[in-house]
Amino acid sequence: MAETATALQAVARNVRAARTRAGLSLDELSRRAQVSKGALVALEKAQGNPNLGTLVRLADTLGISVSALMQGAPEGRVRVVSADGVTPLWTGERGGQARLMLTTPGPAPVEVWRWRLEPGEEYRSDPHQAGVVETVNVTAGRMVLVVDGAEHTVEAGQTATYNGDVPHVYRGSGGGTCELIMTVQLPPGPA
Repeated sequence: MAETATALQAVARNVRAARTRAGLSLDELSRRAQVSKGALVALEKAQGNPNLGTLVRLADTLGISVSALMQGAPEGRVRVVSADGVTPLWTGERGGQARLMLTTPGPAPVEVWRWRLEPGEEYRSDPHQAGVVETVNVTAGRMVLVVDGAEHTVEAGQTATYNGDVPHVYRGSGGGTCELIMTVQLPPGPA
């Protein structure tokens, strides 16, 4: 799997560069992101298989997007991404998936995700850094969005937005597959 090895090398390079820019030691990044030092050492050596939760905690701690941890060199003015060409960052126990399609450039980047949740399948997210705003647009099926303990049903054709700095859960609901597009708006980075 050359594609996986290349992606892991990009993550290793980007984590090390972001950690260095932030002036953080491995010990300090480990403490702040709640990721073991051993996992960080392996990650910076392009070893291991970090899960979505680990990548989110590292990105939040470093003040960058998840895709900034994963991206290679810039590709030009226009970037077209096919869902089939993006490796899922999360796979649920019933076949659901989350794919980070791309992140817009600029001082306040926006991540664009494609999610598929099967009925009863869920993903629990830890709180993100302050200022993160998530928006979900359900294109098929139904989901239950739980934000800070409160449940909200979001059906096909509906869109919900919320602050991502509290615990939140995405759960497939109803009788069929839930498909959604999620954006994660990140706060402006340091000037």
